[in-house]
Order: sequence, then structure tokens, then C-alpha cells
Amino acid sequence: MNTTSLPQSCEHALLIGRLWLPDTGPVLVAVTPQSVLDLSKLAPTCSALLDQEQPAQRVRQLMATEQATRLADTAAVLAISDEAVRDPALPWFMAPCDLQAIKAAGVTFVASMLERVIEEQARGDASRADAVRQAVVAVIGDNLRSVKPGSPESVKLKEVLLAQGMWSQYLEVGIGPDAEIFTKAQPMSAVGTGAMVGIHPASQWNNPEPEIVLAANSRGEVVGATLGNDVNLRDFEGRSALLLGKAKDNNASCAIGPFIRLFDAHFGMDDVRQCDLSLKVEGPEGFVLQGSSALSQISRDPLDLVNQAMGKYHQYPDGMMLFLGTMFAPTQDRHGPGQGFTHVVGDVVSVSTPHLGSLVNRVTTSDQAQPWRYGVSALMRDLARRGLLA
Repeated sequence: MNTTSLPQSCEHALLIGRLWLPDTGPVLVAVTPQSVLDLSKLAPTCSALLDQEQPAQRVRQLMATEQATRLADTAAVLAISDEAVRDPALPWFMAPCDLQAIKAAGVTFVASMLERVIEEQARGDASRADAVRQAVVAVIGDNLRSVKPGSPESVKLKEVLLAQGMWSQYLEVGIGPDAEIFTKAQPMSAVGTGAMVGIHPASQWNNPEPEIVLAANSRGEVVGATLGNDVNLRDFEGRSALLLGKAKDNNASCAIGPFIRLFDAHFGMDDVRQCDLSLKVEGPEGFVLQGSSALSQISRDPLDLVNQAMGKYHQYPDGMMLFLGTMFAPTQDRHGPGQGFTHVVGDVVSVSTPHLGSLVNRVTTSDQAQPWRYGVSALMRDLARRGLLA
């Protein structure tokens, strides 16, 4: 890992993250191409910083007055953040969020919506996926992109599909009035760039999900964005939607990073809407999978998803990180004709976009990944010891 993890427009990007300092704990930082700068004078946590009025302006002011202490060289920390070579005595980058709820919107793209229907019809059996895919597309078609969720047209389509016996719970949230919003992981449990990501050892059909992740404060204001990998078990969820928790929330199954890019004059919500995500999976046996996901193809506007996740019915006093979903559902055969794609231990997964940089992780099983042991109570103890709690 090197500074290619940073956005292409580094000179304008205002990046914040969290640095693990041995004998100190997590430290809120700003990241430039050259330096990692301490933001503890502004806020003890990422959540608290994003809850301030105009956090981007506050960070820039602190950096301009040179009151942000330089902690490390950015390239050096990025290199040591690779868990395969990590030295526990040196600082490394964590996931950039901390106390925020980690939520996700599902079935927000037509391509992935059809794949969810296929998983359901195949009952989680990857060997049946091709035949089911052909049957589903023959009935539903692949031109649902023009159907606006919750519109009169979507109601008529539902009636037609019900009559044909092809209605699905995934179509309900894909084109119905209510989005699928679920809890992806617990606060503090996400892993950052360079870390191992975990798949359940019992899963035989799984995949990465490259996504944009919005950072919202306690008032529901979106103040930044980052990248995420919503590691997914297709066989578990395909067997039953009631297994969504087991399909989505396992040790090290949520990767976020490398940094949150704060909204300012150079980057905002309109830029997010136009982001094109690239995904690359490089297997230890030489297998390579590449794909892309254009956020412009999303079925619901990102701010609509935020409003469905957070508001008068759902409050998150520490803010929220919201995965926006993906249109990327890999079908490339890896282990034989008709078997589709699934991970193997040792895969290196890269999620990238020019505005936000690259999130890189290596795949292991969730029982072999580092156990999650540093939670909210540990953070509070470290902050109190540093005198950062009022």
C-alpha cells in the first residue's frame, strides 16, 4: 500500500481518519499526501467532529494555523497499515469512523436487485444460478432501471409480477416505496484499509460489495463520504432473508476507509452522485476479477436513503455511516462452469474511485481474522486517560 490509496485530487481533498498509536489508542487525524496531523484539539472522536457546525472549515482553520501536531509520515503509515506486514509497535490507520451507527441500504441498483431475486429463487445454491438467472430475466426483463421506486408504474409492475408468481421480497424493497435499511455492523467494529476482511468459514458462495459510504452527523446532515466493502454471503441470504444478520455481520466483515473526505467547496453530494467505483479482486492462484459500479445508476437518490434511515423514526445521537448499495454482483465463473464467483482465502480486494482513493483488504475467514476486542468502553478509557473527555 502507498499513497495511491489517496484521492487523485490530493491537493484539494480534506481527509480525516483515525490513527492507532501504540500506548495511546485511536487518535483523530487529518491526512495530507505528506503528513498525518493530530486533530485532538478539535474533537476527541470522529463522531464528535462531524457533529460540529462546518467541520471542514474547522479542520482547515486548525491546519492553517499549524496547531495540528504532525504525528507521522502518510506513506509510511499506509505501508504499515497492511496487516500482512504490520508492526504492532508502529502506528497504522484504522477505519475512519468510531461511535457512529453502521447502517446499509440494500437492493438499490437494478443489477444487484436481479441478483438478489436469483439468490432467492436458487435458494442459495450457486450451481443453479445461471438457469435461474435466465428464467428470471425472461419474465422480469432487465430494464427495470426506468421504474421509479414507489411510483404508480411500480405499483402496476407489482400487480403484473404477482399475477405471474414472480414477485419477490427483493423487488418489494427495490421498486416499492420503502427502502431496505439494515444494520451492517456495530459501532467500532469496522476494519480499515490494509486489514483482513472476514467471510464465514461455512459459506460457499460469497462476494465483495464495493460501495460509497456516507457520513452523517446526529442531525442527519451528510458531511462527508468514504468507501466501503459490504462483504456478503450469498448462500446464507439466499437460503432465507431471515439470515441477513448472519450473511452480513460477522467478524471483520465490514471494511470502511481509507479516509472520510469532508464536504467542502471542492467535493460535495453532487460529486458523490457521479462517482464511478472500480473493484478488483486478485486471487492467490492468479485469478483476476474486475468490475465497476456507477452511482449515477442508483434507483433512489442517496439523500432519500439517508432520510429513510434516519429521522423522526430513527435517531442516531452519534451519527451514522450509511452504505449506499452496489450494482456489482459478480457472476464470472471461478471454480468451474456455472459455479459463478466466490472468494478464496488470500484474495486481495481493491475498491477505488478518483474522489475517495482506494480501500484495499485481504480476505480470510471470520474465525481467523483478528477478533474484535476494542469497543466503546475501551475507547472511553483511553480518551479519559488522555484528558479528552469533558
